[in-house]
Amino acid sequence: MATYLQRAAVSYVRNNARLASHAATAGGHGGGWKFWRGLSFFVGFPAIGLGMLNAYLAHQEEHHERPPFIQYDYLRIRTKRFPWGDGQKSLFHNPHVNALPSGYEDDH
Repeated sequence: MATYLQRAAVSYVRNNARLASHAATAGGHGGGWKFWRGLSFFVGFPAIGLGMLNAYLAHQEEHHERPPFIQYDYLRIRTKRFPWGDGQKSLFHNPHVNALPSGYEDDH
């Protein structure tokens, strides 16, 4: 009886191990990466490029005026100096857009 169960178990493992080794390639999904690569190159990248072109052309058409400086008490509070430069400008300071606590740097 033990040998019969042992043979049945070994036969079961051999058959299922063979089926499991082919499970990764079964079903016809072997070429799926080609589809997604093609979709990325021919749909994704051109869509990103067209979106960038649209944003650039829309930005070129509009004339942006800077809002007037109004010194509010609750904006541009400096309780501690920044550790770079003169301590008043943020790390990504743009003098045409960002105002200091005393106002804009240049009359643009």
